[in-house]
Amino acid sequence: MKTLREYIKEAGGKKTAIGHFNISNLETLHGIYNAAKRLNVPVIIGLSEGEEDFVGRSEAIGMIKELRIKENFPIFLNADHHYSLERVQKAVDAGFDAVIFDGASLSFEENVKITEQCVKYAKSVNKEILVEAELGYIGSGSNIKEVIPEGAGVKTKPAEAKKFVELTGVDMLAPSVGSIHGLIKSGKPHIDEKLVAEIKKAVGIPLVLHGGSGLRDVDFANAIKAGISIIHINTEIRVAYDEALKKSLLDNPKEIAPYKILQPAVEAIEKIVYEKLKLFNGMK
Repeated sequence: MKTLREYIKEAGGKKTAIGHFNISNLETLHGIYNAAKRLNVPVIIGLSEGEEDFVGRSEAIGMIKELRIKENFPIFLNADHHYSLERVQKAVDAGFDAVIFDGASLSFEENVKITEQCVKYAKSVNKEILVEAELGYIGSGSNIKEVIPEGAGVKTKPAEAKKFVELTGVDMLAPSVGSIHGLIKSGKPHIDEKLVAEIKKAVGIPLVLHGGSGLRDVDFANAIKAGISIIHINTEIRVAYDEALKKSLLDNPKEIAPYKILQPAVEAIEKIVYEKLKLFNGMK
């Protein structure tokens, strides 16, 4: 099986993107994996710090490696949005395939400093671990926002991105190109595909799109064409899980078997992930 680095490079060459979906429990993992397996495309499972603490670091690694080895399927695990060197180190030591140090709220200099430390540590442990960093304003929190938050218009400058990558040696970069974490009730974020292309040309490494929930299909298509290789979706599947579970409980008030109550939530997630992966991989 190819490595995650090789799958990302392949996606870039084919002008497709690998879907990245976060989990908080086993049902979410099943829904994502089922969709990816139906389409036979690689997929990345993400765990934020909070999700990692809830699921368990070693438990998550065990589940992903079991699927990858037993099923011979390209499924990988990413430590999504980790905010300190210490948390990144723990994920690296545990055996994650990739880690993200999110220093977007820090000054450029501080972001560079800690990102470089994360890169050096990860490569000292395992050279195959991919390290991603975030530069620019993409907001925070996989939740539902009333309006596009203030600061969303502050996008990553290509020259700044180039300098950042050169100083840190990071493997992947998540720039601010118009998307926002979470779902927006009023107004839709718009991807600046021209900026994506300019940043891609400036940095020469894979680009990652965060805040994919709620974007229009055309935005995804344009972003991938311009140079995005990985797309993150989280809020959208959280909402699907929540709505399906509530309906299941209302429709089956006497049911007490968790696997029966939770099955509709698995199916709701699978449906969304299936459609996203088809779109990201240029399938009809």
